[in-house]
Parts: sequence; C-alpha cells; structure tokens
Amino acid sequence: MDKLIEFDEKNKVFHLHNDKISYILSVEEGGYLSHLYFGKKVNGYHGQLRYPRVDRGFSGNLPESLDRTYSLDSLLQEYSGVGNCDYRTPALDLQNADGSFAARLVYQGYEITAGKPKLEGLPASYANADEAQTLALFLKDAISGVEVTLLYTIFKELAIIARSAKVTNAGFESVELKKVASMQLDFIKQNMDVISLPGAHANERHIQREAIGQGRKVFESRRGASSHQMNSFIAVLEHNADEFSGEVYGFDLVYSGNHSFEIEKDQFEQTRVVAGINDYNFSWHLEAGESFQAPEVLLAFSANGLNEMSQNYHELIREHIVRGKFKHKEREILVNNWEATYFEFNEDKLKTIVDDAKDLGIEMFVLDDGWFGHRDDDNTSLGDWTVYERKFPQGIKHFADYVHEQGLKFGLWFEPEMISIDSKLYQKHPEYLMQVPGRKPSPSRNQFILDLTQKAVRENVVAQLSALLDGGFIDYIKWDMNRHISDVYSVSLPKQRQGEVYHRYMLGLYEILETLTTKYPDILWEGCSGGGGRFDTGYAYYMPQSWTSDNTDAIARQTIQYGTSLVYPPSVFTAHVSAVPNHQTGRVTPFETRGAVAMSAVFGYELDLTQLTADEKEAVKEQVKTYKKIRPLVQFGDFIRLKDPAKGDQCAWMFVSRDKNEALVFVFDRLASAQPTLTLTKLAGLDPAKNYQDQKTKAVFSGSELMELGFYDPVKRHDFTADMYHFKAVTD
Repeated sequence: MDKLIEFDEKNKVFHLHNDKISYILSVEEGGYLSHLYFGKKVNGYHGQLRYPRVDRGFSGNLPESLDRTYSLDSLLQEYSGVGNCDYRTPALDLQNADGSFAARLVYQGYEITAGKPKLEGLPASYANADEAQTLALFLKDAISGVEVTLLYTIFKELAIIARSAKVTNAGFESVELKKVASMQLDFIKQNMDVISLPGAHANERHIQREAIGQGRKVFESRRGASSHQMNSFIAVLEHNADEFSGEVYGFDLVYSGNHSFEIEKDQFEQTRVVAGINDYNFSWHLEAGESFQAPEVLLAFSANGLNEMSQNYHELIREHIVRGKFKHKEREILVNNWEATYFEFNEDKLKTIVDDAKDLGIEMFVLDDGWFGHRDDDNTSLGDWTVYERKFPQGIKHFADYVHEQGLKFGLWFEPEMISIDSKLYQKHPEYLMQVPGRKPSPSRNQFILDLTQKAVRENVVAQLSALLDGGFIDYIKWDMNRHISDVYSVSLPKQRQGEVYHRYMLGLYEILETLTTKYPDILWEGCSGGGGRFDTGYAYYMPQSWTSDNTDAIARQTIQYGTSLVYPPSVFTAHVSAVPNHQTGRVTPFETRGAVAMSAVFGYELDLTQLTADEKEAVKEQVKTYKKIRPLVQFGDFIRLKDPAKGDQCAWMFVSRDKNEALVFVFDRLASAQPTLTLTKLAGLDPAKNYQDQKTKAVFSGSELMELGFYDPVKRHDFTADMYHFKAVTD
C-alpha cells in the first residue's frame, strides 16, 4: 500500500493523506504540536502555514523565553494541556500529587504502523494493514511524568481520520484526571455554523443549526447514555454550506455514555473543538504505571456538503464498525408484538399473530416485554430472566419451536441492565442496585439500575442470558434500556474513585456485550433505549442495528430518520409500520405512507396482524414483496437526502446502488392545499451519461435530466402522502 502518512524530519511536519483528504500538523517551538490543515487533499506542503508570530497582550509566553510573539494562548494546537497560559478550553485537565493543575505536553517522538490498533475495553473502528495506517504521537509532561499518546488513523478510501488519546502515568505519584478529551481541532478565523442532533424521547435527532459566536458552547449528555436529548455527534461547517456544497467537518464520538462537544471561539475569532467523555462528575485516579484510554472520535471532511460527509460515515460504519455475520447480510422483515398486545398476551394469542405473519411473507416474530418473571406491567420482575409460566406454561422454547415450524425466525426482548425491587435478584442481592449510601434511590419507570461496575453483577447478567441463549432457539435479541442513570455510586469503589462510576459502567456494559456477541455470533442483536436513547456508533460496534425511536408515527419518523441519516446508514436503523390512530401521536396516516417511511430502513411491523382488514393484509403482502426486491439497495446502497422535512411541507430522500445502475426515490407530502403549489424533485448521485427507466411508467430519462431538470411531483388531494420511484439503468 502507498504511504498514507509521511514525516518531514527537517521541518518536523506530519502529513496524513489519501486521494480525498490531507491532515497536516507540525512540531513547533518548545515541542508543542501545531495544527496546520485538515481538508481536501494537497499534493505537498512547503511550510507556508507556520503560525504567524504576533505580540498579543495578555497572552503569556513560554517559560524562560523572551519571545513575546509566540503564545500557546493563540497557537492552533493539536492537544492542549491545562496551566500553560492557554486560557481556552483544554483537552487535558489533571491534578498532580502536589495539588497543582498543570500538564505541559511536549513532543517526544512518533511511530507509524500499518492498519489500526484496538482500543482496550472500548468500541472503535477497525482496519486491516492494507486499509489504513496509524500515526502515534508521544507527548510527555517532564515534571509529573504523565505521558499522552495521540493516535491518528487515516483510511485508504475514506475522507475520515480516527483520533483518540491515551494517558499513562509514567511518574512515581498518582494523579487525578479531571478531563481527558479524545481529540481537539483548532480552526483559524472562519464564518462557520455548528450542527447538532438534539431531541427527546420519541422525538430524537432533529437537525439544529446555529452560527458559532464568540464564547463557549457545549453539546452534551449527563444521563449516563448518549441519550435521546443530545446525540454524540456535531458538525462544523461553512456558513453557506448545504447538502450538496460547502466544506463540512464532522465529529462522531464512538461512545455510548456521557459525552461533551465543546466549541469555543476565542478573542482572535479562532474556533476550537474539543470532544470526548463529559467531565461532569468525572475524575479518574491514575496510579503510577496505570493508563486511561479515551474513546475514539471519527473526524470526517467533505468539500461538497453534508450528503458527502454522511456517505463517508455510512461507509465507515458499515465496513469498519459493524462486525460479525450480519455485517453484509440482508436483515429479515419482522413483526414485533409490543403495540399489538403490550403486556396482555399468552402463547395462544401470539400464535395467531405468527400464523398471519407466515401468510403475509414476514420472516421473523419478535416477542417483546412481558414474557419473564411475573410481569404484567412495567413495575415488576426486571432482573429475573426466567419464563413467566402463566403465559408460557410449556416454556418459551415451546413457543419458539412453533414460530420456527411456521418458517419464521424467533426474537426476544431483554432489558438486562435493570432491576425491579420486587425481583428475586434484588431480594438476594440488594447490593447489586446502584444507589448512594444512606439515600433512597430514585425510580424511573419504576425501575432501577444494576451496578455494572461490579464484576459479580456482570457475571450474573451473562449467566442469566446464557441460560436462555444456550438453548439455541433465539435468533434475535432486542436489548433495551428504559431509563437513564441516577444515584451514581458503586459499593465496589473507594470514595476517591466515585468519579469513575459513569465510565466504569460503560466499560462494564461493553465487556458484557463483547462477551455475549462473541459467544453467540449467530444471533442478530438490536440495540434500544426507549427507542433512540443510546443510538450511537459505539453501540453499532456490538449491535448491527438499533430501534430508531419509540415514535412509530410515519410523519414524525420522517424528521427523525432524516436527522439520524446525518451520521448513521439506514442499515443500522430500524423502522416499523404501526397501526392508526398512531399510539404516540394519534395521527391517522395512509398505509402506503407508513410503509414507504418504514421501507426506508430495516423494515418491519409493530401492530396486531390479526386485526387488519382484508385490504390491509393485501397491502402488507405487497409491501413485503416490494421490500424484498429493494432490500439490498436500501440496506447497502448510498443514501442521499433531497428535501428536509423541517424546511417545508415535503420530505424526500433516495438510494443509489454503488454501480449507479439503480435508484430508489421516496417523496413525502404532508398537508394538501386547495390551491397546491407545484414542486419539483431533483435527484442526485446518478451517472449523468446513463439512461434510467422508471419501473412503473417505463419512461426513460437520462441521469442528467433527472438531476438537473427533475420531475413534477403529483398534485395531492389528501394529507400525508408518499410516492416511490424506482429507476434502473438501461442500454440503448
């Protein structure tokens, strides 16, 4: 493989590059790392971006230096430590044994290796020796002995740099880490905006865009999860950038816990981005000889707008995050019984749904909450993963066997991180519950958190699930988490280490997931946290798909799925057709529209099939038949956003095959009008020189016609409509 990383020994410049991007940094005076450039590929660098020397008032200088023109307070840096006359947001904050807050990180050396190293105990992107190269930069604080290793991986085919940081205490006394960011990126003065993905339960990942002004702005989660409320991603982009033009920088944290993205525009209108684990209630006691590994951030660059950034993330997540046999496997169409029955079911009732699923061509039945303990509502039994005998008197395997006999696969819902007070597990092990000594813990959904920092708790979870999974009758697991963490304390840790609980919880969860997904590779694992409350790239490392939102309303889902696609490919998010009036919004939406939205991801149903009319069952058969034809394109083609539902009355997106021989387009209209405005839909991502045939009308258009001219959308006479267009390339 060609060199992707080069080092100019004379000028102390590192240049990471492929056919798409360049990332350039240098070792500056005093041994500090200076950021020079991240953007479109450059063929060479000749030193013109050395930071200008300017005497700045109130910006201090290096120790024992009389040069007033060189200050860490203004220099564009790669990774800043605390206490060095740099008054901006630092990447590393620590307290030394003498009580001081200081870390002067000076360059010591480097190493370049093929491929990409694993991050111990953490999810991260992966690559073979012929797919990527990694640069390790070694920094050290001479007084404390604290060492920082910065990792930069550049992928051969992608406009993405993977960055992380590892802190090692090579000194003789312990230190307290107060903040360990995964990365820092400094920008010279530019007119830029920031995009974040805020939301709420059943209303996740809306695209929020705002101008970056002077001061400090933080996008974060303090909930012990990546959260519905603020996803673990931001983008910084040119003010005029849009879906198809302008420079965009993406920052995706590969982590499922508390996160923080800090943006600070300084007094010189330079912008600093710092990303990593949230320092809220965080500290890490680092003894001599110990190390702390920060999670990875995926830095993406696009010179052609947001869609190009998204496609890079989609490719990386599909090829370098998702693992196992389902990485390139088409996912089955399923029906989940939750909105059909909630807790009111028994084996006979479920069999009627299975029978209809078989007749309709559905490929999997998933049994949701209520099958274990004595669970007839959401107040009991969490922690006791044994079969509820009243509902399944012959055991869960007996029912699973029936599902398999009908030609369907069988899936099961779990919530293994939770515990109920009435559970047998709590009665036997009250110390497993996470709570602050002397204080009553706070319920949420009347459930509590298992303390996964404890080894015994982790072993109990693995043992209980293994007892069921060893039976070999479960094909799919939906792993849920229906509350966020509170009462943060672990009886397994001394008082000076209680600031480690949030992160140790995540490390414990990752250990469990690694153990189970490795032990049971033939099971399809789906993530869930009340829908999209832990929808992040870190989770995709263990679970190749996740439930996007508990909101199944097709109109609400347009906005949710549109925002989700900014980072995540449709192959990792699931969408289901549900009943009307919708159980979350009360909205009545046409069956065709519900199907079109759900077919834009990993497809399924969330309703009682036995209650459908004859016409609706025929519609399901057609949807299932259609999805099986388009499934490879939806799950593994290039996804392109066309019309943002937050900016008008329409939403549109499309899928294009890698060879550009096939395209699938969905256009959604919301409210009809007595005097409708005529609208056009213009496609993207096609080959302008190829001709494409509409598979419904058989009309033929050139790719350039479809992209430059577009076509008129049908005039609508009722609300909440959807149109699907399927094009295939033809030869003359």
